[in-house]
Amino acid sequence: MKYIFVSGGVVSGLGKGITAASIGLLLKAKDIAVTNIKIDMYLNVDAGTIRPQEHGEVFVTADGLETDQDLGNYERFLGISLKRVNYMTTGQVYKAVIDRERAFGYEGEDVEAIPHVTDEIIERINKAGQENDSQVVIIELGGTVGEYQNILFFEANRILKLRFPKDVIHVHVTYLPVIKSIGELKSKPAQQSTHMLNGLGISPDFIIARAEKEIDEKRREKLALFCNVQREAIISNPDLSSIYDVPLFLEKQKFAKLIINKLNIKNHQKTKILINWKKFTNLQKKSGKEIKIALVGKYFNTGDYKLADSYISVIEALKQSAIYENCRLCLSWIDSQDVLENKIGLSTYSGIIVPQGWGKRGVEEKLKAVKFARENNIPYLGLCFGMQMAVIEFARNVLKMKDANTAEADPKSKHQVIHIMPDQEKFLAKHQYGGTIRLGSYPCCLTPNSLLAQLYKKYSSDKNDPWFSDSRLINQKISPRLVFERHRHRYEFNNKYKEKFINAGLVISGTSPDGSLVEAIEIPNHPFFIGTQFHPEYISRPLTPHPIFRGFVKACKEIVK
Repeated sequence: MKYIFVSGGVVSGLGKGITAASIGLLLKAKDIAVTNIKIDMYLNVDAGTIRPQEHGEVFVTADGLETDQDLGNYERFLGISLKRVNYMTTGQVYKAVIDRERAFGYEGEDVEAIPHVTDEIIERINKAGQENDSQVVIIELGGTVGEYQNILFFEANRILKLRFPKDVIHVHVTYLPVIKSIGELKSKPAQQSTHMLNGLGISPDFIIARAEKEIDEKRREKLALFCNVQREAIISNPDLSSIYDVPLFLEKQKFAKLIINKLNIKNHQKTKILINWKKFTNLQKKSGKEIKIALVGKYFNTGDYKLADSYISVIEALKQSAIYENCRLCLSWIDSQDVLENKIGLSTYSGIIVPQGWGKRGVEEKLKAVKFARENNIPYLGLCFGMQMAVIEFARNVLKMKDANTAEADPKSKHQVIHIMPDQEKFLAKHQYGGTIRLGSYPCCLTPNSLLAQLYKKYSSDKNDPWFSDSRLINQKISPRLVFERHRHRYEFNNKYKEKFINAGLVISGTSPDGSLVEAIEIPNHPFFIGTQFHPEYISRPLTPHPIFRGFVKACKEIVK
């Protein structure tokens, strides 16, 4: 097995995840079996209980682990479904070591950070490679070099390199800022972060030079000299118009070939992957009709700034579909509170999305956005919490249940059209929040002739599309009416009210195979009005954009004058 560690210097947010994902894609394009791991340094066991404003979107794997958003990038670039073994946190590692010690697993040894914690890290890296049948494992080290909380992961990198010097390389992603008063790229921050890496006993094999623009020959030579790497090992990675252009830009510099030579990988060959990827990126250059979409959420604001990372999978799914539908996406991040206070008007938008959310904050604001979309024939897509909001709005304004609500927001409501799943009450009673909700990939039966069923049929290419194959139920017989989608929720549609909704015109367009869970709803005679309890954005990918997002974007495009 070969190992590629990817670290970052100077500041977070440089694009280590996109770099790691791009390396994976380039190696896969050479017919090399590859998998990506993300290591987060926090003590949380997983990402499930972290606020989105704190750490971005929570991504969910098919086998039900709440992870960092970078796993979403890996899946989108590699076009595969990763597993829980592809994600590691300090909390997971410490817990495993302590649990083993309590079970006398170390047979009386005194348990130390080195070698026991570092050995646990290495063992998990190897397990990820083995379970994914991979020849190369790409490990992204979260945070930046020099932070005290990630020292043991860098130490594991050093130890692994010491054990297998020909099978381990290190890629360091660093930043060259432009000081406007001077007007040139400055290399000192890159030099200093590399020197800090050297201080940990690690010499990078490649330096990724992130900057506003492509680095020049002078900066390349300076980095090579002062960072002690070969000139051709300095890889330029400037700001590009799209993250999907990054692999192709790296390929122009023969980055994959350099890695393959460094790791002495044999028996590789070209595939058609990059040809198809280039076709997709070329579609981005076409400019069609502009569509304005309002994303009405409540996890944007952090101080004086608005962060899009809280809903990154939704945003990427929209971008992908807009590219295939030949239209220009103009996306607005709207805080739900602004909708309630009439600070933002929704009439100028071609479509409205209400994404995932938790708790009672923002319910009334989001209901106002749903009502506006339904009454004004504006395409609407409700995702998870957004589907629940659509159900509540329909109950209040069509069924005239004025106090209809979700038990999550108002446990005393007379009409709890959204209630807690029966098996979840025991977890809430014991304050067991982490990892206890309905997580991962589950089957959904589509209602014949529903818009939802039509979309899956229209935009599916073959049985290998992720909504047909991404499942825990490996041996489940594939049916045209059966799709597999990922979930992350604790509350559900209350079946006590199902007949009333159906009689009033709401279509239940997707259920669990036994019919006990409502997975999707829609309103007929509307340009587009769909709500899903699942998260289709998780499995929308550049080469296979999700049918629901394709249909939504197309509907938005069609109503633009």
